[in-house]
Amino acid sequence: MSEYQYYEFLAVDRSLTDEERAALRTITTRATITPWRLQNVYHWGSFKGDPLDLMTRYFDLFVYVANWGTSRFMVRLPLRVLPAEAVTPYDAYDVLSTHVRDEHIILDMLRHDEDGYGWIEDEEAESWMPVLAPLRIALAGGDYRALYIAWLAGIDLGEMDREATEPPLPAGLGQTDASLDALAEFLGVDRDLLSAAAEASPPRPEAPSQQEVRAWLHSLPAEEKDAVLERLVIGEEPHLRAGILQRYRQAQGAAEAPAPPRRLVGDILDRAAEIREDRLRAEAEAEARRRAAEAHARAVARAAHLDGIAGQQEALWKEVDVLIATVKPAAYDRAVEILVDLRDLAEREGTTPRFRMRLDAIREEHARKPSFLARLAEGLQRPA
Repeated sequence: MSEYQYYEFLAVDRSLTDEERAALRTITTRATITPWRLQNVYHWGSFKGDPLDLMTRYFDLFVYVANWGTSRFMVRLPLRVLPAEAVTPYDAYDVLSTHVRDEHIILDMLRHDEDGYGWIEDEEAESWMPVLAPLRIALAGGDYRALYIAWLAGIDLGEMDREATEPPLPAGLGQTDASLDALAEFLGVDRDLLSAAAEASPPRPEAPSQQEVRAWLHSLPAEEKDAVLERLVIGEEPHLRAGILQRYRQAQGAAEAPAPPRRLVGDILDRAAEIREDRLRAEAEAEARRRAAEAHARAVARAAHLDGIAGQQEALWKEVDVLIATVKPAAYDRAVEILVDLRDLAEREGTTPRFRMRLDAIREEHARKPSFLARLAEGLQRPA
């Protein structure tokens, strides 16, 4: 199997300068480099840059996929919208690690599948960034479900202490969107484990109405509103809206539902095992019902077919003789089909001994036609 590595970096909050693009070009001569993106695929060799260093200096998002089983997703956000203390409870067990660089925090999510990924198409690798990128906006807005999913990926490593306590459980874990589902897949989170974790997660609160936000804004001191307007006009804070909404939610914190009790890792794993057992049982029962329905449909169709040819046995025996005499593979196949029909009619009408006598006569007459006899033996193995 050939080697495959896919690298993609995105700059979101600001575009790259000409000087920065030139610096990136000294690292890689083959990459696609634009004011917003660096992308490259390797079938041999490796990227010479350090992804963490490039995230620190230039970029806000990074996706890496290698066909030997490694996946990596990195997100950079300002500390003012994603404080380090909010991430720390989820930072454990080799999947999620954090790096504080000046005024930013970088989330580094890493998965390694020992079985590898096999062949990876460019379209598949390129599909990860568009579906994962919206998670950055969600994190900036205080939605920490992605952090919890990364923590769950650590449980799948099998190295987490069963007596450890889960981190804060975000609301809406059972209401995942396409980006969260993609992250769970990217990090290899078991779906039954995710279902078990989500059982205790309360629904996400509804978005505030315009009237509620307006009333809150009117209640703010004039100095604070002036400061917000100044930052808006200057236009150098891409996460201004997210910060204001976080400030609003903090102000409404007293009215929010209490956080659910924190569970033990072992309890979540045990519940996941129960969910998996129930799911597999339900799937097996559904498969059995499907097979039974298909068998019934085949039986009904077979009965209708036999009804249609009942009483025509002698004509069918003669057709068999004509078909065999042509010495053609397609005719042999059709002769076998008719003989199977005659067998099943004989079973239904209680004339099997007579059918066998006539079949033995055909075998004896055409003993020097091994191709026909092989087809006949195979066809008669089919159940009545």
